Amino acid sequence: MKILVLNGPNINMLGIREPDIYGRQSYEYLVETLKKHAAEKGVEVSFYQSNHEGSLVDAIQQAYFDKIDGIVFNPAAYTHTSVAIADALKAVGIPTVEVHISDVAAREDFRQISYIRGIAVKTIAGKGLDGYSLAIDFLVDGE
Repeated sequence: MKILVLNGPNINMLGIREPDIYGRQSYEYLVETLKKHAAEKGVEVSFYQSNHEGSLVDAIQQAYFDKIDGIVFNPAAYTHTSVAIADALKAVGIPTVEVHISDVAAREDFRQISYIRGIAVKTIAGKGLDGYSLAIDFLVDGE
């Protein structure tokens, strides 16, 4: 099984950006942790992060051609604004788990809107970086 872990804007700033909300661990820590977790699950994992909407759309489309089996996706701020990303996910039809480090349901009103939620097979929010591992588990085991 091949899984793409896709991250949107500012996720590269983990550990720096609002650590009381997003934690003190870096993006590099997240990648290394998920590599180990994926190896334990026996899956191939790749990573992509971009602050640019079109680059994320390109990565989603490329996932189709690379025969990716599942996407773990934290669209970050684009969750609430990007019809283009939602359309790309619909177009490729790859099972996608939407992940949010913080509990977006308990945050600002604008964060209650998700263009991804209706397309995703599952949404995991408020579990910190562990949400990514839980998303991999769901794609692999269905739980």
